[in-house]
Order: sequence, then structure tokens, then C-alpha cells
Amino acid sequence: MRIDIITVQPALLDGPLNHSMIQRAKDKGFAEIHIINLRDYALNRYGQVDDYQFGGGAGMVLMCEPLAKAIDSLKAERSYDEVIYTSPDGELWNQKAANALSLKNNIIILCGHYKGIDERIRNLYVTKEVSIGDYVLTGGELAAAIISDSIIRLLPGVLGNEESALTDSFQDGLLAPPVYTRPAEFRGMKVPEVLLSGNFKLIEEWRMSQAEQRTRERRPDIYNQYYNDTQAH
Repeated sequence: MRIDIITVQPALLDGPLNHSMIQRAKDKGFAEIHIINLRDYALNRYGQVDDYQFGGGAGMVLMCEPLAKAIDSLKAERSYDEVIYTSPDGELWNQKAANALSLKNNIIILCGHYKGIDERIRNLYVTKEVSIGDYVLTGGELAAAIISDSIIRLLPGVLGNEESALTDSFQDGLLAPPVYTRPAEFRGMKVPEVLLSGNFKLIEEWRMSQAEQRTRERRPDIYNQYYNDTQAH
């Protein structure tokens, strides 16, 4: 998989995309991530990529020409499955969306900044708009890092243990159940006996019960969807 991220703040992506599982994926050749500095496609030698919005109002807008040149230059080299724009009014990012995008080959992520991007770029190029939550960030760089991380960790071979990704929260529509490790007793609190029983059927039943209970208590919105889906089947 290849992910190209277009941004006016490339330094914001250095840390998140060069450590942990993402770095492992890059080292093993499972993923490529390229940071495209939009100012390399600026209108002039001053690095201009934004301007005041028509109609007045506070906040600058990323201009058409630099964005179009950056995207066109990438598309001239390869085809892309998606051109994603990080935007507060986009589709709310979730595990289902991450699963679907992990099956793609080439993706562009366009980071919003300032007051956003010229609407004509959204109409001409963007195939998918994504929001990571109902709040506003300074720019789309952190959202792009989150999207990239959640996709890349799903690629075969990245985690080492394929089952790990399949048992994450949200994969089956539920939050993950509680987990424990050694010691079996800590400050008077003991690990549930069923986890020490060696009876894997009972352990899986316990985990499912705990996942349902935790989701019902902590995320009733998710649980209601899960319950409706299971009843429909």
C-alpha cells in the first residue's frame, strides 16, 4: 500500500509516521508513506498556497492551483483508489472504514488547513471526505496520521499476529473485553478464575459476555447498533 499525504505542515507528521507499527510496516515493505509539501507547488517564490476567501470573513483558504498541481503530479505517476480530504463535515471515521481502505493500493490524503480548501478542489478531485470526530483541529495532519495508522496496522504481516487485529475493539461491533496478565493477584485483586481454567470455550464465552456488557454500559450507541444487527441475522 502507498499513502501520499499532501500538507502545508509536513513536520507535524514526522513523529507519528516514523515509529512503532507504521515504521515496521515501512521497513518490511508492506507500506509506503510519502509526505508531499504543498509549498513545493506554491504560486510564487514566497511559498504562497493560500489566499483570502471571496465574500470576506476571517481565515485563509488553500488555493486551487497548488492543490491541483500537487494532485496532478501524483496522478501522472500512478492511479489512486481514493483521494481523501480530512474535513469536519466528512464521514465519521470508524473501524469499518479502516477495514475497507486497508484493501486499497494507492491513497492520497489531502490535509485541510486554515479555513479549508477551495470548494472546486473538493468537486474535482476528492472521492471521500473523512472526519475523525465532532471537533475542530488546527489542520488535518493529525487526522491523516490517525487514518494512516488505523489502516496500516491491518495490513497482513504488520502486527505479526493476525488474530490481534481481528480481536480489537469495534471489529465485531463491540468494545474489547477486559484483559489481564501476570501476576494472577495484584493488591488483593485477582484475575477471573475462568481465564486461568484452560477451558477455551468458557473463556471465549466469558470474553463475549464481558464485551457485550462493557459496550452496553459505556457505549450504548454502539451496542444498540450491534443488537439490531444481530437480531436482523
